[in-house]
This record gives sequence, structure tokens and C-alpha cells, in this order.
Amino acid sequence: MEDILVPLGFFAMIAAIVLVPTWLKARNKQEMQATVRTAIEKGQALPPELVDAMTKDIKPPKESSSVRDIRAGVILIAIGAGLAVMGLILGQRHDEAFHPLLGAAAIPALIGIAYVVLSFFNPNKGYRPDA
Repeated sequence: MEDILVPLGFFAMIAAIVLVPTWLKARNKQEMQATVRTAIEKGQALPPELVDAMTKDIKPPKESSSVRDIRAGVILIAIGAGLAVMGLILGQRHDEAFHPLLGAAAIPALIGIAYVVLSFFNPNKGYRPDA
């Protein structure tokens, strides 16, 4: 019985970590909308604090996708390089560890290279939201 409860508990914990904050945020937005709706129906002016609280979740404009591609590519290349260095270090102690870790390092590194190359072909390369 407990051999099924442990994995079930693990996945339930992950689901709770993801779903509970999402549910609480949605409930908070519903309560805020109900408050605003009631105030508007009664003809009351909305306090500035309420307007600030409603607009604080608005995200600033995103950077261009070519910048995001380069950033993601560099991070993935760094992950691949880190795995390759780990394979090199472990390969000095255990000979059979180098090639599998080098193969695992190639996956994120090649995806990162693809992101960097794609950033040069991105049509909105010159787009800057602050300009």
C-alpha cells in the first residue's frame, strides 16, 4: 500500500505547489472585481489604493524575441559546457563517465546554439520596447 502512496504523495505535493498559488491569485482577482463592481453600482469613487492594487500585476512590455533567444541560447550553452566539464572531471576518476556526460552535454549546448542562430534570423530583431 505504501509503495503507491509515496509517488502519489510526491505528485500531489507538486500539484499543490503549482495549483494552490494559482487558485489563490484567481480568488483574489475575483474578490477585487466584485468589490469594484459593487462600488461602481453604488456610484462611489474608487480609491487610488485600489486602482494601484489592480494595476500592480500589469507586466511591462517584453523585450524583443531576438534578445530572449540569445539569452536562452547562452544559458543552454553554459549548461552544456558545465556538463562537459563535469564529464571531464569525473572522467579522470572513472573512465566510463566522460562519454555519457559529453553526450548529455551536447543536447542543451546544441539547442542553445540553435537559439543563438535563430536570433539572427528573427524578423523583429530591431524592435525595442523602450524606444
